[in-house]
Amino acid sequence: MKLNLSQLSETTLTSMVVIASTICAGIIIVVLISIFNLQIHIQNLLIWINEKGFWAPLVFILIDMIVVVFLLPGVFVTMGAGFLFGVIKGSIYVVIATTTGAVISFTIARYLFKKKTADYFLSHPKLLFINQLLAADGWKIILMTRLIPFFPFKLSNYLFGLTKFRLHSFLIGTFLGIWPITIFNVYVGSLAMNLSKLGEIPESRSSLQQYVYIAGFVLCIFALTYIGRHAKKALDKYTAQSEFGKQDGEENEI
Repeated sequence: MKLNLSQLSETTLTSMVVIASTICAGIIIVVLISIFNLQIHIQNLLIWINEKGFWAPLVFILIDMIVVVFLLPGVFVTMGAGFLFGVIKGSIYVVIATTTGAVISFTIARYLFKKKTADYFLSHPKLLFINQLLAADGWKIILMTRLIPFFPFKLSNYLFGLTKFRLHSFLIGTFLGIWPITIFNVYVGSLAMNLSKLGEIPESRSSLQQYVYIAGFVLCIFALTYIGRHAKKALDKYTAQSEFGKQDGEENEI
């Protein structure tokens, strides 16, 4: 049986991109931390949040909402959730904060941006196409964009606010779609916390935990890749069908 190189590249390219991008992002983070001593500020922020005790989750959610609305880098905050609260609670808090921040951004764009701003952005052919044809299916389109890795999430919140997407569709699609990438990022933060404690437990257990954490990290990457690849295929297929329907409609009018 001969190996089809085109099929091989199709099934592995996204995985390679995600893995390479994750490594590059990690290198960039390490460099930034080293140059600007960000670890001190991050540690101080996490310590300050943790000292709030019962109110720590609420404080964290408010900070993460601000990060989303003001388009600030959120990877440190998301990973901090895993470090402070663990994977399950941390993921829940991040999803609540991210969804709320996204809705606020969406609302700001819809009601505070001037019409000229909306017309300027929607003059782009792809955005105009999304606004005219894809907005009708609302949450499905939002959901698919959220599942695609490295999609410009924070900026898209404002762009979607300028389109005909309804608020409830945006809310549902965002809430459902951000879980995979959120769990992945929070898991990385939880992984960092657990690895930092390996010296406090017996060596036999620490070695086993290290393998478990690494295996979980790899599984998260492939799960995220699988979901993102199928979401992109679905979005491309849906876009192609919409374009075909538009062209067919134009021909019928002629």
